[in-house]
Amino acid sequence: MEAFRAAVTAWAAGGPGDRARELATRLPLRAVVLLEGPSDRAAVDALAARRGRDLAAEGVCVLSMGGAMSVGRFTSLLGPPGLGLRLTGLCDEAEHGFYTRGWERAGVPPRGIFVCAADLEDELIRALGVSRVRELVGAEGDLRALETFLRQPAQRGRTPQQQLRRFLGTKKGRKIRYGHVLVQALDPDRVPPPLAGLLADV
Repeated sequence: MEAFRAAVTAWAAGGPGDRARELATRLPLRAVVLLEGPSDRAAVDALAARRGRDLAAEGVCVLSMGGAMSVGRFTSLLGPPGLGLRLTGLCDEAEHGFYTRGWERAGVPPRGIFVCAADLEDELIRALGVSRVRELVGAEGDLRALETFLRQPAQRGRTPQQQLRRFLGTKKGRKIRYGHVLVQALDPDRVPPPLAGLLADV
């Protein structure tokens, strides 16, 4: 599945599609989950693992596109006009329009698109609560970095939830790591609805 993801990403960037088509015939593929970035993929993979699911073995490719503006290209290649896979996805509220137009471009109704109120990090922070997220930041060894960040003038006037959300995006790789950490810490009945809905849909 990792080779298929790499082949599709290269194809979407303008490369040849032969390798992706070849792998699609060899793998038991039935659906693709289109995500904006790798932190979203980390969260989806973590929740699937918690629920005892192996999405790759189930024929579901979880794919990070590197930004919502690429969704039209990916839906054309992977949906009915291309490989014929069922499309589903998770996006930020601000990017919903890109996803809707991508589905339309592929000739399918805009179903299976799960929308986060702001973004997935915001959904996870609200589900866990600010105090619990701060505990997890401390457990990950990032409390000093968080306290330094909170002293910045730009953070004044922001709510604690907004501050935490911004903090997660201030260092390369941090959102990916916390995508996994925050999902692992969720109570089973507190999974954000967009994330829970996505996993139930595939």
